[in-house]
Amino acid sequence: MDVHLDQLRTLIAVVDGGSFEAAARTMTVTPSAVSQRIKALEGQIGRVLVLRSKPARLTESGAVLMRLARQLELLERDTVAALDPGLSSTNIPLVANADSLATWLLPALVGLDGVTVDVVREDQGHSTDLLRDGTVMAAITSVPEAVQGCTVTSLGSMTYRPLGVPVIAALPLDSAPVVVFDRKDELQDDYLRSRGVDPSAPPRHHIPGSNAFVDAIALGLGWGMVPDLQSHELLENGTLVELEPGAAASVALYWQQWALDSAALGAVAASVQREARATLR
Repeated sequence: MDVHLDQLRTLIAVVDGGSFEAAARTMTVTPSAVSQRIKALEGQIGRVLVLRSKPARLTESGAVLMRLARQLELLERDTVAALDPGLSSTNIPLVANADSLATWLLPALVGLDGVTVDVVREDQGHSTDLLRDGTVMAAITSVPEAVQGCTVTSLGSMTYRPLGVPVIAALPLDSAPVVVFDRKDELQDDYLRSRGVDPSAPPRHHIPGSNAFVDAIALGLGWGMVPDLQSHELLENGTLVELEPGAAASVALYWQQWALDSAALGAVAASVQREARATLR
């Protein structure tokens, strides 16, 4: 397999940019040059690697090659940093759930000398898909089983409680409006099912932002499963109350990363795990 680095860099640029045109702008070449490199790469591999959709998507074979491309790019940048620490920074793409981003994760990403991060937001139950296809090198996930070629470390758990303003909390569960983060958010539905309520019965609002989600509940739009890390002050001042005292759901989080000997990736992992130990249960 005679694969050239410029072809692999082009594959990364196409996926990150979402199109051949965006990749061309990033690499300061023409879209035709990008297309020729991808076609040449596909010819050498003997398989279609990129679906020419909007946005461009990897095939299963493309995802395998993307992992190689990301790994070579990371090792290349690590080598440059070791030779001349001030010359460039190493970028680490990672995926995290919205609640971690809104509460405990950001402090862990501060002060990483020579390292930049490219954070993708995704539900903790679906984030490992991005590890498999090479989009990211590390993930904060609720999946404890290691993706092939990755290592897993427990981070701790986030606790969620069903909360609402007093007038909402006093309503029957089958009629009380519910707030959910997005259509992948199962926490509210799981709670309703555990109480014998059909999740399709109550009115439903979708608020796709972690802080906006809590704000919507505090304003009385409906009830929802709110992380303890975001609810202390609202409970103390009486803005929110528990729908059912003591009821809680715990979501275990894990750090999965590619099994690579990389100084930059190791620095990010150590900082994230240190912050998680200090913040999560």
